[in-house]
Amino acid sequence: MTATWTRPPPTARQVRADALLAAGLAAGTLLTLELGRAQGATLGGAPPSPAEQTAWALAITLPLALRRRAPLLVLAVSAVVYVGLQARYVPEALVSSVALYLALFTAGAWARDRRAALVLRAAVVAGMFVWLAVGLAVTPYGDLVPDADVPGTAVSPRTAFLVFTYAFNVVYFGAAVAFGELAWRSARQQAQLVDRTAELEAEREEVARRTREAERLVLARDLHDVVAHHVSLMGVQAGAARRALDRRPEQAREALARVERASRDAVEEMRRMLEVLRSGEAAGAPAVTGLPELVQRTSADGLAVDLTVVGEARPLPPSVSAAAYRVVQEALTNTVKHAAASRADVRLRYLPDALEVEVVDDGRGAPAPAPSAGRGQAGMRERVDLHGGTLEAGPRAPGGYRVRARFPVPA
Repeated sequence: MTATWTRPPPTARQVRADALLAAGLAAGTLLTLELGRAQGATLGGAPPSPAEQTAWALAITLPLALRRRAPLLVLAVSAVVYVGLQARYVPEALVSSVALYLALFTAGAWARDRRAALVLRAAVVAGMFVWLAVGLAVTPYGDLVPDADVPGTAVSPRTAFLVFTYAFNVVYFGAAVAFGELAWRSARQQAQLVDRTAELEAEREEVARRTREAERLVLARDLHDVVAHHVSLMGVQAGAARRALDRRPEQAREALARVERASRDAVEEMRRMLEVLRSGEAAGAPAVTGLPELVQRTSADGLAVDLTVVGEARPLPPSVSAAAYRVVQEALTNTVKHAAASRADVRLRYLPDALEVEVVDDGRGAPAPAPSAGRGQAGMRERVDLHGGTLEAGPRAPGGYRVRARFPVPA
């Protein structure tokens, strides 16, 4: 929003408030007019008939009912009527001055054509000072200026009267113009704040949407890992069952039972994750608290796995916990598929400023290939890098293979 901002039209409530204000000022003008007539006030000249005085009083106040809908028109009418009211010596100067002030203020605060508002206000102020000079010089208003000197004063009464009169009018018109401009700028700033708030809200919603999409992408990637893990175990056990089917039927039956268990586990975990994907929420994602179950399933499928937890468990960010779980799951899957190992050790370490997971096996130490789909070590490294962590993966000197991932987690 720039300086070309246009103030919106007044609301229905503001229009009603203007109508009530105009009615109240009209009643006040009639009251002060009646009080002035009762005192015999003349303002320097013979006043017109009571009917004309009433007409002038209503003409200076009733147009204010439209002050926010047509501010420039109301100012022009008010200025002309104000001069006419004084030129006709209507004995009312209090409420009519308030009405002119409001018209001048409103033109600055509500006029949508800022250039026209500036020109009209300048013309009205200049015209009023011209009228003041004319009124004091050539009209009966000049008779109100005292001539006799007052003993002990530094200036003459006439000079004091003129200085006071002009100073009062400078303050009067200056305040109307300044406060009107200030009100318009305040309204513009408020509108800018509203627009900026709306932009920030839209940005917040966009960030939230992208975050949800990222979470769903991670969950989809996790779904791939679930399938890969269980299908790998099923493939290994199915192969063992095929080789033992003729010579060792009991071993074949046990291997097929493991295939059955792995398939049920895969279907159940896929069902949970698909529900999460449909809801668009990250709740239900895996966590390190599920490592014992993962280790138990993998052990039941033929690979002896031990889990060791070091340090005192503490709450973890869900994304870190899920990533650590998936690293362990991927490492065990690679051990089953590629390492020809008989056992593996899983260690979960709660460090003061990090979470560390480590999987060590006793296989032949061959690195797991990274599939073209971006899984394997590449998938693990992607998860770790996402959280600003480090990943070590490679053969061990004594034999076997180690995968170690560290995730920064402030205490």
